[in-house]
Amino acid sequence: MESRKIALITGSSRGLGRDMALRLAEKGFRIVLTYKTGRTEAGAVASQIEQTGGSAISLHLDMEQLDTYEMFFNNLSISLQEKWGVDKFDCLVNNAGMGQTIPFLQATESDFDRFMKVHFKGVFFFTQKALALMNDEGSIVNISTGTTRFCVPGYSIYASMKGAIETFTRYLAKEIGSRGINVNVLAPGPIETDFNNAAIRNNPQGKAFMAGNTALGRVGDATDIGGIVAFLCSPDAKWINGQRIEASGGINL
Repeated sequence: MESRKIALITGSSRGLGRDMALRLAEKGFRIVLTYKTGRTEAGAVASQIEQTGGSAISLHLDMEQLDTYEMFFNNLSISLQEKWGVDKFDCLVNNAGMGQTIPFLQATESDFDRFMKVHFKGVFFFTQKALALMNDEGSIVNISTGTTRFCVPGYSIYASMKGAIETFTRYLAKEIGSRGINVNVLAPGPIETDFNNAAIRNNPQGKAFMAGNTALGRVGDATDIGGIVAFLCSPDAKWINGQRIEASGGINL
């Protein structure tokens, strides 16, 4: 193990977030997991980390409820002291989110507002509050999507919010650079998880089409992403800042 730093990963009870947590733990990071509904799943991830010599805690977080963020960070502050005897953490991974295929002409204002809260407004203000509890010389990784570069019908709301996150990432890197915190955005391509009701897994024809348009000949899985996040949170990536990094196996080149 290389580090005793602490990483906070939102939405880490399953899917990409779970693998991020496990890979960061392998690198010696102490892990703060968050979950919205998957309390049991988050506890299982924390137990797995503990059983392999790491250390982890899990906390409830609903990104859609912005008025609960202050309470979350109060709970985090208490938990950091109780678990590790510290008052700050080092790395923030803004991963929590949800997906839904919504054709543009069927999109409603309610759909738009829900995605806005979780994927952009929430990330913006959650990060603002998180900085008060972050150590200098830390790292922030925002999770975006390959669909900000190429278009998938039904993703106009989702991809637009992620496009905003990519712009936000550059501004954040510029404005907090004096603290030595590097900020990057990671954009996964198609990943076979339960995201968006397991849209890839449940659509063999669509999966085959995407694999056929990917240079490496397959869609991704969660284990393709966690290691990249662990690298971006490591000292080896310290000079990478304000960048969009796509991890898609080379789709639509």
